Amino acid sequence: MKTLRAKIALLLVGSIVSVVVLITLTLMYVFSTPRDDEIELLVRQLVTMERLAKQNPEAEVLSPHPHPGELDKEHTELLRGGAARLGAPLDVTVTHKTDDIRFRTASVRVGPSSWILVDIDPSSEPELLLWFALITIGVGSISVFAANRMSRPLALLESAAESVSPDGILPVLDERGPAEVRATAAAINSLSARLKRAIESRMRLVAAAGHDFRTPLTRMRLRAEFVTDDEDRALWLKDIDELERISDSAIQLVREESTKTSSEIIRIDDLVRSVVGELREQNFEIEMIDTGEAYVKANRLALSRALRNLLINAATHGVRGVVTVSGDAMARITISDQGPGIAADILDQVFEPFFRADRARGQKIPGAGLGLTISREIIRRDGGDIRISNRPGGGLVQVVELPTVLP
Repeated sequence: MKTLRAKIALLLVGSIVSVVVLITLTLMYVFSTPRDDEIELLVRQLVTMERLAKQNPEAEVLSPHPHPGELDKEHTELLRGGAARLGAPLDVTVTHKTDDIRFRTASVRVGPSSWILVDIDPSSEPELLLWFALITIGVGSISVFAANRMSRPLALLESAAESVSPDGILPVLDERGPAEVRATAAAINSLSARLKRAIESRMRLVAAAGHDFRTPLTRMRLRAEFVTDDEDRALWLKDIDELERISDSAIQLVREESTKTSSEIIRIDDLVRSVVGELREQNFEIEMIDTGEAYVKANRLALSRALRNLLINAATHGVRGVVTVSGDAMARITISDQGPGIAADILDQVFEPFFRADRARGQKIPGAGLGLTISREIIRRDGGDIRISNRPGGGLVQVVELPTVLP
């Protein structure tokens, strides 16, 4: 009931049914016959029928016995009292079916063994309820149809947003249907085309810049080798190494965003265990505990690269990393470290390119500041995401979630 479509349909149904109910009840009140008048009319009919039957006691319409059923005392007294007021007393009884009190029959004695049987109209309440039910069903059907038509442009926006690919590109929508729907689809398609051109332009710019950096950096490295002072030469080479890392990371980021890679089903706990083993051989302080079996669909090489970046962050900036793997509807990889953490006011900036936090990401540690950006790009492309938060006891917690699949 929280959707706009349901609210519109409910509003239409409530409004129309309320108006119909009010009009129906008003007409019933205005044109209804008072109960006493109804009884008087019915009694007059019975008196007339009794007199006609007494004039022709052999008529076939007469019954040799009264109508069977349970005695309806209330209606019997009403009819007898009405006849007495008219000065024409009637020997009349009203009975009804045992299982249905709505259908009543009046039995009027004409002679010692002859009776007139007259069916009394049942109450109109069931028909009134049936009328309201049919009105509600009919109005409800029309309202749902109208609500769907009215909310179709919004539904188009919703479906377009849900079908955005991991690289941020919107699918091409069919520009057909009502004018509003066609206009919405055309606007989304135009927006998608502009976004695609902008992303491709940015990727080409970054890739070209990263590639063109290599030639001047090579020349700078050659010239640095001829610097006579050992200390100056070391500083020059250190800065050149930093620039090369930035250039390589930028090219790697473009490659991850633009390259279409094939996916396979991977047992994620085995992959994490393998990456942890490789890093431990390189003397990184990483420990894996509390593993659970889980399978995901991803590119093995790219996912290994993303996990390696996160684990190296925990081992270098966070002193020591501890990894756990659990699996349910989502495979969850939790990486905790024992570092100083990141200030809360800049924690939401950790995935921005070239981000560094002075207290947790000192310049003394080599890196271009693109590791987290590349890792998130890889994981989001496989339908997952990364969350980073400060640990209550100190340090960071990096949580990677990926949708699980059957092995």
